[in-house]
Amino acid sequence: MAPTLAAGTDGPLWSPAPARAAGTALARFAARAGAVAGRDLSRYADLHRWSVTDLAGFWGLMWDFADLPGDRPGPVFVPDATLTAARFFPEARLSFAEACLRGPDGDEVIVWRSEAGEERRLTRGDLRAMVARLQRFLRAEGVVPGDRVAALLPNTPEAVALMLACAATGAVWVGCAPEFGAPAVLDRFGQVAPKILFVAGQYHHGGKRFDLTDKARAVTEGLPGLTRVVQVGGGPAIADALPMEDALVGAGAPVPDFPRLPFDHPLCVMFSSGTTGKPKAIIHRAGGVLLQHLKEHRLHCDIGPGDRVFQYSTISWMMWNWHVSALASGATLLLFDGAAMYPQATSLLDYAEDEGATHFGTSAGWLDALRRSGARPIDTHDLSALRCITSTGSPLSAEGFRHVHQAVKADVHLASISGGTDILSCFVLGVPTDPVHAGEIQAPGLGMAVDVVDAAGQPARRGDLVCRQPFPSMPLGFWNDPDGARYHASYFARFPGLWHHGDDAEVTPTGGIVIHGRSDTTLNPAGVRIGTAEIYGPLAGIPEISEAACIGQDWQGDSRIVLFLRLAAGQALTPELEARIRATLRREASPRHVPARILAVPDLPRTVSGKISETAIARVVNGRSAGNADALANPESLTHFRDLSALQT
Repeated sequence: MAPTLAAGTDGPLWSPAPARAAGTALARFAARAGAVAGRDLSRYADLHRWSVTDLAGFWGLMWDFADLPGDRPGPVFVPDATLTAARFFPEARLSFAEACLRGPDGDEVIVWRSEAGEERRLTRGDLRAMVARLQRFLRAEGVVPGDRVAALLPNTPEAVALMLACAATGAVWVGCAPEFGAPAVLDRFGQVAPKILFVAGQYHHGGKRFDLTDKARAVTEGLPGLTRVVQVGGGPAIADALPMEDALVGAGAPVPDFPRLPFDHPLCVMFSSGTTGKPKAIIHRAGGVLLQHLKEHRLHCDIGPGDRVFQYSTISWMMWNWHVSALASGATLLLFDGAAMYPQATSLLDYAEDEGATHFGTSAGWLDALRRSGARPIDTHDLSALRCITSTGSPLSAEGFRHVHQAVKADVHLASISGGTDILSCFVLGVPTDPVHAGEIQAPGLGMAVDVVDAAGQPARRGDLVCRQPFPSMPLGFWNDPDGARYHASYFARFPGLWHHGDDAEVTPTGGIVIHGRSDTTLNPAGVRIGTAEIYGPLAGIPEISEAACIGQDWQGDSRIVLFLRLAAGQALTPELEARIRATLRREASPRHVPARILAVPDLPRTVSGKISETAIARVVNGRSAGNADALANPESLTHFRDLSALQT
């Protein structure tokens, strides 16, 4: 294990004050759980052990603790020897939209800001009215439960309202951000045959306006099953599209109704990145997603009524759905539409300061970019309301943890969280009552029987992250996979009887978890397993490096590490810099972490959600097809990795 990631040796980076810990929803829940279990569960490890031992007791208590509206006859949990056949709340009925829209009409529930500084504010009454009008429109268009409604939209209040209107109607929400190319959109929407498409005429990013009319035409022509196209917002008119304003027109002020549907009714379809083929269309159930998000928000993030939650995301990323669900905990959503670092590096924190954000969610990549910018918000911003920062998307290095506390805010719960689109939630995340150690994710989530196993499926300190028990947000399956073969192959073939998530993980001496990267990008020179994050962590302290990607190159019957760098503006890969990189990795990691080759490239390929695609680089370097280039935001960058003479020796 790389020393830079081996947290726990220097003591906690942050610990909550006793009064703060005692006042959390998690502490209250632990007291109630202790009463149910008949023993003290105030220690998180004990509470977690009970939560995965008594699944019915835990999830039943979570429903009650969240005061979830719905009808709950019958059992909480029906086990089965096969994880996918186990059922949670098989006779229960609820409405995702009802849970998100309950509360006084006068409360402010959405604040929206664009990168240009435009703002809108909606009360719960405003949002309920918009949802009601959209629900009325969908029904008038013949949408019935199970029909798919697609959205090609930026992150706006209309997107939130449409998602909730779909849930209230029983329609299945399918969303894509507008920066996706038309082929990538059709790779996703084309699988599920939507009945109605909502599309923006334009969007703004990085100070530029992007016209979507040509893309909208290509998408609509590629979806022959559409019965209606609705244009949302301004911009050039899209041919044959009904303006959103006309769709909302109707007599009177409608009130949404919330028919309660089965717990397992499909809520949405999410898509995998699709870098190695057509994206997997993953079907998620309404009840499971809602209950998981309520658990994660209330217990793990301490989100409650009156909190103001800012998650930077587009509608394509699972974190957007996670953000919307915070409405069910009584929170206000702070939406942002635009580039994260435009017009300046601190734009997101400017917004967080202005709106008194209590919770801020971002990516490890953004936190690293903020560090490289030299900004010190701790000196320039009033973030006194901010209690929790969540980081996800990729592993956050120990250096990244320390920088947040040194340069953003000292007294803040910094929670690295990890899960995925596959489960629309987290396997491992924060614990607001416990200490945080630099470089570590604090613990497995409650109700999640997470383990780390070796190649034989036996418990190990380091290996593959798995889950041993069913959980409510397991997917219903994949679209167009009637016998479940693709679903089974994706998660259950590697370790029969266990959910295999594909993360290279390690349990630390403190009981925390370090994610070293994806199992399929794990480096294996001379048979030594090295996670890519073990290399990126030490590089975080080298200012000349803007971004990095390391891969394993097939070499002389073995594998060797190749490190690609995108350097900061004005920098070059000099012999001195290369020597410093090698010395840093040798000192802070080990000699085995030192790459065989280090190369500078103009750009690195990234998915449309912003993640660097190590897989695409490795495939090209090793002479294979890059896979589905349409899944990349910048497929042209792959030309930098083909037939490199420096990799021939």
